Amino acid sequence: MVLYFYPKDDTPGCTTEACAFRDNVFAFDREGAVVLGVSVDDVGSHKAFAEKHSLPFTLLADPTKSVTKEYGVLKTYMGMMEMARRETFIIDPQGRIAKRYETVDPDGHSKVVLDDLKALKAAYSPG
Repeated sequence: MVLYFYPKDDTPGCTTEACAFRDNVFAFDREGAVVLGVSVDDVGSHKAFAEKHSLPFTLLADPTKSVTKEYGVLKTYMGMMEMARRETFIIDPQGRIAKRYETVDPDGHSKVVLDDLKALKAAYSPG
C-alpha cells in the first residue's frame, strides 16, 4: 500500500501530487499496490477534489487528525492551522512501514515511489 499524506485539497502542490498518482495508478495496480491519500480535510472536500481531478483512488478524511497524529505527520502552519505534512509511506503486506518519505517534491514523487516499490518487491521476492 502507498499511503500519502498531503496538506490541503485542491492546492497547487497537492493537486500536482494527486494527479501524478492518478496518472500512474495502473502501474501501481500492476505492482499490486493500492494508493490512498490522507488529509485533515472533510469528506465533502475530498469528494469535490477527487471528482474535479478524476482521482481513481480513495482519499481518506481525517478531520479529527487522529491518523495524521498517529503517523507523526501533523504540523502546525502559521501558528494556528493544523494540517498533514507532505509525507508518504509504503506499507508492506504484513502492515509494516517498509519505506517513509519525509521530504517530498510533489512533481515526480509518484515515479520515485513506484520505482522504490518495484525495488522493495524484488528484494522481498523469493529466488
